[in-house]
Order: sequence, then structure tokens, then C-alpha cells
Amino acid sequence: MPATTLNLASYLDHQARLIPDRLAFVCRPATLTYGELAARVNQTAGALQSLGLGPGDHVALSCPNTPHFPMAYYAILKIGAVVVPINVLFKPREIAEMLRDSDAKAILVFEGTPELPMAAMARAACDEAPTCRDLIVMTIDPAAASPIAGARTLGQIARDHPASVPTAPTAPDETAVILYTSGTTGRPRGAELTHLNMTLNAIASRDMLMPVLDPGGDAVNVTLITLPLFHSTGQSAQMNAGVVGGWTSVLLPRFDPVAVLRAFEAEHVSCWVGVPTMFWALLQCARKEGLDVKRLAASLRCTVSGGAPMPQAVLEEFERTFGVRVLEGYGLSETSPVACFNQIQRPSKPGTVGLPVASCEIAVVNDQDRPLPVGERGEVVIRGHNVMKGYYKRPDETAETLRHGWLHTGDVGVLDADGYLSIVDRKKDLILRGGMNVYPREIEDVLMTHPAVSLAAVVGVPDERLGEEIKAFIVLRPGASLAADDLIAWSRERMAAFKYPRTVEFRDALPLGPTGKVFKRGL
Repeated sequence: MPATTLNLASYLDHQARLIPDRLAFVCRPATLTYGELAARVNQTAGALQSLGLGPGDHVALSCPNTPHFPMAYYAILKIGAVVVPINVLFKPREIAEMLRDSDAKAILVFEGTPELPMAAMARAACDEAPTCRDLIVMTIDPAAASPIAGARTLGQIARDHPASVPTAPTAPDETAVILYTSGTTGRPRGAELTHLNMTLNAIASRDMLMPVLDPGGDAVNVTLITLPLFHSTGQSAQMNAGVVGGWTSVLLPRFDPVAVLRAFEAEHVSCWVGVPTMFWALLQCARKEGLDVKRLAASLRCTVSGGAPMPQAVLEEFERTFGVRVLEGYGLSETSPVACFNQIQRPSKPGTVGLPVASCEIAVVNDQDRPLPVGERGEVVIRGHNVMKGYYKRPDETAETLRHGWLHTGDVGVLDADGYLSIVDRKKDLILRGGMNVYPREIEDVLMTHPAVSLAAVVGVPDERLGEEIKAFIVLRPGASLAADDLIAWSRERMAAFKYPRTVEFRDALPLGPTGKVFKRGL
């Protein structure tokens, strides 16, 4: 046993003892109290142990925003294993790549729908990832049979297991979660986040909001989660922060403006976190439907925006229309994720992402990693409790990113005299589509596998609704012919919905820079 133990799952154990009858997760019509959730987690943990899984094993999790996600997530952590969350929109090729790279021994996958057959896609991915020996399907009805052949359901495995499994005594620096981020290379890289990273970031997220959510210390806070739980913000800053704080988390499997507005009122939501396009969509919905949003959102005490820059006009209109403050923040998967935040105790500065969170340092440096004066632009670097252990199986990239003891973000920013950070540019070539990171190289690699494509370059183009949209420039092979709509349809079958290009332009040639690389600024 390590000299000092810290397991993120122990916070659920604590709340189950303290407030067993309080609602932990709501996803209508399903609800789970803290006591019920702890019992389900214990049963799931016993099922995983019966498959031979235990401390240090990597277990993938592909699940939308339903109570199955926290049930599986905390069960994996409870047995000392490592969670590898997978985007539910990924296709078999993308899932298989993550399973292989992470060395996942098993995958827990939600059964899915006819429109999104998640279990079937996971089955196809496992066929390409032989190290992933167990495919476990989570069904809405625990007694239901598996929707795909050759796989067992969690209900089948878990029904005979005890309702009490001791939480593994993991060390603070042991990996809890591997979150995949492509960074500037366009190739998936697994950021290893420790139990200490995840726990302290959840505590920091809770503490940042407590002064406005619970100034008297006796409120039951209700947070609405519309960001995907497989993503760092929804997972750490909402789900984990909610469990650490004993809050009630309302889950929506997919973002829908009408459903969000109805949930505000029906569930008495006090806090909601979204990306700027979600704020924009709520404003559009309210205007179109002529809704009394101040009545619907009467319980809201604050909202939080991240993932992309918030246009000041949208921020001001939202605060005026909904009568609630919008707090902006900044972080990366590699920082667990929260690093900066416009906290409630201080005035917000629109256009900035606020001040560093507790025990986190932010600096702006030049190309020689020397700190720059206030007001000068440079690369944003971060150090603190929230910085990852490193990239899984990538020592060279880890050393480069974490050089001199600081995480180098690749983002260009500026600090003002009060310490507020502004992000003024983004990682080279990175596309932010509706708050989702899209990496051109990955898309280009897929496009290049089309038999008619000779060369491909992908860039982001301005889009009023999403911030940026994806455009592909294509050079065809000699003698080949291909329609833009056909290539888009082909791409849609091979890439997640947020990745495939929406527009295609054919060129005889692409502009090249002095080193022979495609000169994307010219496109």
C-alpha cells in the first residue's frame, strides 16, 4: 500500500455515507441518489474484477451523458484501474486507434441507438484492437440481452456481485484518467492525469463557484451538464466537482436549446456550463420562440463559458436577456482542464479568461522561454497541481511540452497588469468548431486514402454559428473525377460528425512554402 493514498472515487464513498438520499444524477426519467449510485458503482466494480481487471489496467469508456457514465467511471477508478474516455461520435477506425494506443484491456460502451449504434461500432473497433479482450455493453434495461453478438451486458456480469467493494488505495501520482488530445501534431496523444490532478481540479472548480452558488452554506446546488462527459470540462469541472461538492447533476444526452431552457425551470438549475455556440443557440431559441427566459432561468445563479473565445456581443446580450452573469475560463486537457477563470469575487474582464486558479501559475514567454513583460504577446505556459503527468508512451513529446518545468500550451496570450490572461491566437492550424478541437492533419490523412485524391489541405473558415467550419482543398489524381458532395458523403462515413469537411474546393495545385509544405495561410 502506498504511504499516501488518494483515489478520486473515495469522494463518492464519502457522499454516500454523508448524504445517501440526496439526488446525485438526474436524467429523466432516471434518477440516482448518492446511496444508489454508490451501490451501482460497487456492483460494477465487482463485475470488472470478475473479468480479471484491477489496479493499473486501462479500461475504455464510451457513453453519452446518462447515469451509466458516472456509474462506470467511478467503478473503474474504484478498482484502481485507469479510465480512457472515448468520444461517442467516433467511428470504428477512430475507436480502434485509441484502444490500441492506450493499451485498453476492456471497453464499457453504451448500447446506443439506431442512429448511433455505439455497441456495434465498438465491436468493429475491438476486432482491430486485439489487446482489448472484453467488450461490455451497458443497456438501459439491465436485464436486456446484448444488442450485438459475442458481447455480454454489464447487467449479465454484475447481477451476482456484491454491493460492497473496497476502494483501491491508489497513490496521488498514479494515473486516474487518460484524456486524448491531438495537440499540434494532429495525432492522438493520451494526457495522463493523476488522482491528484483530477481531485484538486474538481475541488478548485467547486470552490470557484461556491461563493455565488451557496453563499449561505446550506443550498443544494443543481448543475446542468450539456457538455459531453467524455470531454475534460464536463467530466472534471462539472461531474467530479459535483460529486466532491455533493451537488445534484442533471444530464442531457445531447444539447438542444429547448430542452436546456425547460431543464432550467423544471430542475431548478443553479449553474450551467457551455461553449459560446451554446449560449448563442439559447439566445436564438429564446428570440424565435418568444420565451420569457428570465422566468425559465429564475433559479440560475451563474453560467460558465469555455472551449472557445466568447464574442463580447453574445456575452452582453446573454447577461441582459437571462439576467445572469457569464464567467469565462480557460484550460486544456493537459491541465485537468481548468487553469484560468473569471472568478465571482473579482470583476470580469470581457475578452479575458480571468485569473489563474489556486496553486496554478500562468506566464507568457518568448521563443527562448523567457518571461515577457505585461502587455507583450507570447506563448502561454502553465505549472501547478493541474498539469498532467505526461503523454502516455510519448517521452519525447512529454519532454518537449513540459520543458523547464512548465506546460507549453502552444497558445499565444497576453497578461495585463492585474494578472488577467487573454488568448489572442491559437495553436497553429487548430480548428475550433463549436468548441470542439479539430485537427486538420488527421482529416487530411483520411482524405488522402480516397482513391481519387492526390493531395489534401484542411483549414478552418469563419462561421457565424460555430466560430469556424471545416473546408478541404483537394488536388485530384491525374485523370480522376470526383464531385464535392460525394467526397463529403464519403468523409462522413469515416469521421465523427464534428470532423468531416462541410465544403470542398478542388484546385490544380496547392500553394507551397519555402520548405515544400502547404502554405495554409495562402488558402
